[in-house]
Amino acid sequence: MSAVITHSPRSLRGSRVALAGLAAVFLFEMLDNSVLNVALPTIGRELHVGAFGLQWVTGAYSVVFGGLMLAAGAVADRYGRRRVMLVGLVLLGLASLATAFVTTADQLVAVRVVTGIAAAMTTPGSMALAFRLFDDDDQRVRAITLISTVGLVGLAVGPTLGGLVLAVAPWQALLLVNVPIAALAFVGIRSGVARDEPAGLHRAPIDWTGAVLGTATIVLALVAPTRFAESGVGDWTGWAAGLGAVLAGTGFVLRERRAEHPLLDLDLLARPLVTSGLAYKAATGLAVAGLGYLVTLQLQLAWGWPPALAAIGMLPQVAVLVAGSAFVGPFVRRVGLEHAAWSSAAAVVVGLGVYTVLGPRGYGWVALALVLVAAGMRVVGVVAGTNVLRGLPEDRTTIGAALVDTSSEVTSAIGIAIAGTVLAAVFSGRLTATPWTQAQGTQFDSAVVIAGTVLTVLAGALVTWAVRRARR
Repeated sequence: MSAVITHSPRSLRGSRVALAGLAAVFLFEMLDNSVLNVALPTIGRELHVGAFGLQWVTGAYSVVFGGLMLAAGAVADRYGRRRVMLVGLVLLGLASLATAFVTTADQLVAVRVVTGIAAAMTTPGSMALAFRLFDDDDQRVRAITLISTVGLVGLAVGPTLGGLVLAVAPWQALLLVNVPIAALAFVGIRSGVARDEPAGLHRAPIDWTGAVLGTATIVLALVAPTRFAESGVGDWTGWAAGLGAVLAGTGFVLRERRAEHPLLDLDLLARPLVTSGLAYKAATGLAVAGLGYLVTLQLQLAWGWPPALAAIGMLPQVAVLVAGSAFVGPFVRRVGLEHAAWSSAAAVVVGLGVYTVLGPRGYGWVALALVLVAAGMRVVGVVAGTNVLRGLPEDRTTIGAALVDTSSEVTSAIGIAIAGTVLAAVFSGRLTATPWTQAQGTQFDSAVVIAGTVLTVLAGALVTWAVRRARR
């Protein structure tokens, strides 16, 4: 079957087949790990694996996914975004199908590694292809908003549906659902997205040395904060991974400066729209991850809420993320992409600040913080990525989308690491041993203030720098 689209469609209705396929890709990204987390206790019992093994069940996917996005984006820009997307979807379907035959923890980790490779091949391409479907920025914003809304709905309902499925089916069913999602995405993209025009591809050879150094940098940058959050700042493996990330990153920059055909032209990062968009996404990832980590612990451990009540407590955030899609387009049209980017990122920082100062005083302040952060995140997730792609040449859009996802992945890990490290340093005793003493409750509140202040300052600095860059 050949592609049916030969020119950019003029409306979302005219591109509904393609958008359905791209939305299915984003649904997989949002649904996958959130659903799997529900099944971790069951997986631990059935596969006889402890906490460390369960960590790698989810961590292997995240590390591989984050580490390979840049390399996969470079390959897609050279060999065809649609082609790489379709190959990745086939790989995703096969990896998910293999879950039915898993009998050991090592086999499951291997499946998660392959799933991470497939995600790296498909996820950045979903934004890049949606961007390239249209010539008009307003249509681009509407398309990306629609795609992200489908994913956020999956993120919101995934854990609940996962719990219901586990009541009547084995845990493998939660990952087998990726098979029909991959099939839907494959059909939609193959039928609704035109083949890449040769003139629109980046023709320079792939810098494989740069790809290896870039992948190593990101992988180690993701591993280091995870180790610190779990074992504290005294863990030598975290320091080793951090040092490795610095050395690999230095090597990557030197290689890209000297290579005749660099994997990532570093001069592109100097473009105001690109650097500001990446900084907005980084600030949002830092704040959202840190806030989510602290609020989850506060509701269930500090305040003693049962998991079901804690889930209800997060509903203000879920409601804004899902319902906010109706307001993204009108807001962006009213204020413009640049103003929408900085104001939404600022809302995330303000929300984190509200939680830092007032969160320990009652749930009302926590709910307000969740609403502010969700509202800002809902907009910045669309407009920051759109600005990055607007600032890049047409033959580098997929690696641009990969940069957007990578900045969010890395800073999210750093945000959790900062919150976890501060909590480990301030809190005495075992965190999960409840009920806490009054002294431990006071220590947790102090940790929230310290960690929240650090994260707010860092995120605010990123937003301020991004605003200055965008004005250039």
